[in-house]
Amino acid sequence: MRILIVDDERNIRESLQVILSLEGIASTCASDGREALDAFRDESFDAVVTDLRMPGMGGQELIERLRDEGLRCPVVMISALGEIGDAVRALKSGAADYLIKPFDPDELVLKLKAAVSSRRLADRLEAGARTAATDSGFIGEGEAARALRRDIEKIAGSDTTVLITGESGSGKEVVAREIHARSPRTDEPFVAVNVGGIHENLIESELFGHEKGAFTGAEARKVGLFELAGAGSLFLDEIGEMPPHLQVKLLRVLQERKIRRLGGTRDIPVSARILSATNRDIEALVRDGRFREDLYYRLNVFRVAVPPLRDRADDVPLLAGFLLAKLRARMGKADATFADGALEALSAYSFPGNVRELENVLERALIYADGDEIRASDLCLLAPSPSADPRPAAAADGSASLDLMERDAIERALAKWSGNRTKAALELGISRRTILYRIKRYGLG
Repeated sequence: MRILIVDDERNIRESLQVILSLEGIASTCASDGREALDAFRDESFDAVVTDLRMPGMGGQELIERLRDEGLRCPVVMISALGEIGDAVRALKSGAADYLIKPFDPDELVLKLKAAVSSRRLADRLEAGARTAATDSGFIGEGEAARALRRDIEKIAGSDTTVLITGESGSGKEVVAREIHARSPRTDEPFVAVNVGGIHENLIESELFGHEKGAFTGAEARKVGLFELAGAGSLFLDEIGEMPPHLQVKLLRVLQERKIRRLGGTRDIPVSARILSATNRDIEALVRDGRFREDLYYRLNVFRVAVPPLRDRADDVPLLAGFLLAKLRARMGKADATFADGALEALSAYSFPGNVRELENVLERALIYADGDEIRASDLCLLAPSPSADPRPAAAADGSASLDLMERDAIERALAKWSGNRTKAALELGISRRTILYRIKRYGLG
C-alpha cells in the first residue's frame, strides 16, 4: 500500500510519514494540492491523506480535481475542530473519511486501511459487473481471447459496420454487445434479431415496421427494429439467411440511411450502427449468388472472427467456473462445485456447440448431480462419432467448414437421443425450430 500525504506544514508531513512507516506503509509527501496532482503523474497511490485548508489548492479542490482527472483514489481529510462543516461537505464531494485534529495515529491507519479496502472491493464488484454484462463469452487469458478483445477495442469507437463470424454458440452476440457497450452509443438501445429465426413473410415487417392496413392482419401501425434501435446498435444475427429481396432493401438502408415502413409513403431517417453475424461461409454464398456481393462489402467493412471453444481449451476451466457461479445463483445450488476430474473432462472435450453447449452441459450436470459435487460422469458429454472426426478438415481456403461442423454436431446429438429432436436441440443449446430447419437443410430427416 502506498499513501500520498498532502499538508503545507513540513513537521506534520514528516510525523505522518513516521506513523505510516511504523505500520509498514510506504508514503510520498506533497506540500499542496498542485504538488499532489504532479505526484500522480509520476506514481500511483492507494489513498491520499490531506489537510483541508492549505495555501493555493486545498483539500476540497484537490478532491474535485482528482475526480475530474478520473483518478479513483480514496481521500481521507484532516480538519481542525472548527472546520467540521467543511469536512462534511468534503465527504459529500467524494472524500472517503475525515479526521479532526488532534487525532489518534491508530485511527488514521485504520481509516486509511478501511478506505483502501473499500475502494478495492468496489473495483472488484465493478469488474465483475462488467464481466457479467458481457456475459461469459470471452472470459479467459488465452491468446485467442486476448486477440479478440484487442479487435473489439479497435472498432468500438467507430461507426463502421462490423461482420462477426464464428460457429454456432461461440458468442457472436456477446461480441456484438461488447462492441456496443464500449462504443459512444452505449447509452442507446442495443437491438438484436435472429434473421434466420423469423419466417420470411414476417422479417420485413420486423425490420422496417408497417402501417395500419399494410397487409391482412395489420390492425395497427408497428415500429420496426431499425427505428427501435434509434441511435444505438442493430445486431442482425444469421445475416446469411436473409432472403434476396430483403438484401436489396438492407443495402439501400446502408446507402441512404432511410427506411420506409410496409404500406408507408414517406422515408424515415435511421442512424443505428449495423452489426451483423453469420456462422456460414458467407464468401461461398456470394460466389453461389445467394448473397449480394455489394451488400457483403457494405457489411464487411471490419471483420471479427470469434474463435471456437476448442481453440480456447486452456480457458475452459476458468469459463466453466464463471458459468457455474452464474448457474448456482439461478438454480439455488449455492454449494455446487467440481469434483476431481470434472474440469479435466471438460477441457478434453471439443464442444461443437461451443460456449452455449458448455453452459447447457453444466446446467444439466447440476440437475443430475447427487449432492454438491459435479463429477465427470454427471457431465454427459457426447462421445465422438465413429464415422466422423469431430473436427472436420479445413476447407479449400484454409478455414474450417462451419456447415460440416454444424451438421456433424446435430447428427451426433440426434444419434445420442435416438432421434428425439427436442432433446437434441436442448443438448446443442438451440431452439426446436432451429434444429428442424437445420435437419431439413442438411438432409438429416
